[in-house]
Amino acid sequence: MSIVFVIWSLASAIFLGIGISAWISKKPVGFFAGVKPPEVKDTKKYNHSVAILWFVYAIFIEVCGIPLLFLEQNSVGFIPVIFGVVVITIALLIVYLQIEKKYRLP
Repeated sequence: MSIVFVIWSLASAIFLGIGISAWISKKPVGFFAGVKPPEVKDTKKYNHSVAILWFVYAIFIEVCGIPLLFLEQNSVGFIPVIFGVVVITIALLIVYLQIEKKYRLP
């Protein structure tokens, strides 16, 4: 199962890369695929908030994948891992909507 954890870690690293890209961007970053970024009051603060959100998401995804190192294949232990990812992803979307609401131009 260590190969699964390595793949899981690569996915987490991609989210970390998205966060780094958002942190250094000069223009407002988009969040959802295919959606134009919003017009924001302070681009730097907005981008940093989105980047921190991606950093935290990457860390939580990585921590959620740690049980993969210890589980047998086709184990019932995968259920909490999958549900954990779903909960973390829903939390990601809710927090992003709050960030967008805070920085969006009136």
